Amino acid sequence: MSSVVSSQRVVSGMRATGRLHLGHYHGVLKNWVQLQHEYECFFFVADWHGLTTEYADPREIEQNVWEMVIDWLAAGLNPGSATLFIQSQVPEHAELHLLLSMITPLGWLERVPTYKDQQEKLRDRDLDTYGFLGYPLLQSADILLYRAGWVPVGQDQVAHVEITREIARRFNHLYGYEPGFEEAVEQAIRKMGKKQARIYRDNRRKYQEQGDESALETARALVQDQQNITLGDRERLFGDLEGGGKVILPEPQPLLTPASRMPGLDGEKMSKSYGNFIGLREEPDDVDHKIRRMPTDPKRVRRTDPGEPEDCPVWPLHQIYSDERTQEWVQEGCRNAGIGCVECKKPVIDAIQAELDPIRKRADEHMRNPDLVRTIVADGAEEARENARDTLEEVREAMGLKYR
Repeated sequence: MSSVVSSQRVVSGMRATGRLHLGHYHGVLKNWVQLQHEYECFFFVADWHGLTTEYADPREIEQNVWEMVIDWLAAGLNPGSATLFIQSQVPEHAELHLLLSMITPLGWLERVPTYKDQQEKLRDRDLDTYGFLGYPLLQSADILLYRAGWVPVGQDQVAHVEITREIARRFNHLYGYEPGFEEAVEQAIRKMGKKQARIYRDNRRKYQEQGDESALETARALVQDQQNITLGDRERLFGDLEGGGKVILPEPQPLLTPASRMPGLDGEKMSKSYGNFIGLREEPDDVDHKIRRMPTDPKRVRRTDPGEPEDCPVWPLHQIYSDERTQEWVQEGCRNAGIGCVECKKPVIDAIQAELDPIRKRADEHMRNPDLVRTIVADGAEEARENARDTLEEVREAMGLKYR
């Protein structure tokens, strides 16, 4: 179980793919913007992850990094509310990845669903490398380095969080029993005061002897509320509650994000590879042109032909951007040929332009001030490193690597 700090901490990263589009905004960024006001958030550009598949031609990575950070800031991520940084500027990610590789069974990595899927999809590249096999472990290191309680993911990424939980569990099992653990636990309990200590012991007994989950939650909450014990004491008490040792690397939980419904201009999932996207910095005239050229219900050959919204790629955009009244207008007007396809697209164009307008303006400000963008990222890296060093100090000590 995580400490108070980790239970309020979120970590997530994104591969450096360059400028982002509405699919990224609706699928990830809008959620990050909200989370930064609810949790302590660490968001990073996963440039090392990009090398797992693009190692043969990394020339575009640097430009992609800065383009993406600008889009993050333009979308509403605030360096005053979240820590924004580049993965490779925090070398502790690599060290924890190395240390965790010593204890991670090979079979765990081979069974990650996306391992074989990606090999199948990217047959034109040589992916028989350790880096590609080990990228799920690097993802786990990214998360565990900050002892995050939550990882925002879609349903298809839950397996990555699960392997992270298994790695944390294995690490804590191997190294969590520090010398004098039981004595340290008793000292921590006494620091809580007589009344609180009695409540803790009673609930620990109820959980360990009777499996009472409510007692476990009560004891956890009691530990979280303590102001006069150290972070190390909290971790020991959390481990003690469940009959284990000190929790050095808390197990994160997946924070499921709403499924992104952002379709592309052809009705398929919006993607750069499909060429069916609208960029966050797309010029207004280009947005207008792209949507006007979108295919519609093939049954509507002439303006007077009735159509079916469910068969039209424009309809899913109305479901995202139009209110109920406008959707009813579309349903009725399309089916009785009361409106034409160009007329139908107008509310979508207006709504997307309204959404992108403030993003474009913020992006333009940051593009004119690249030094500020670099300062934001540098400051974020320093903040991330301070937290990462604390974790690695405990990891090294637990593994017998802290020499005096």
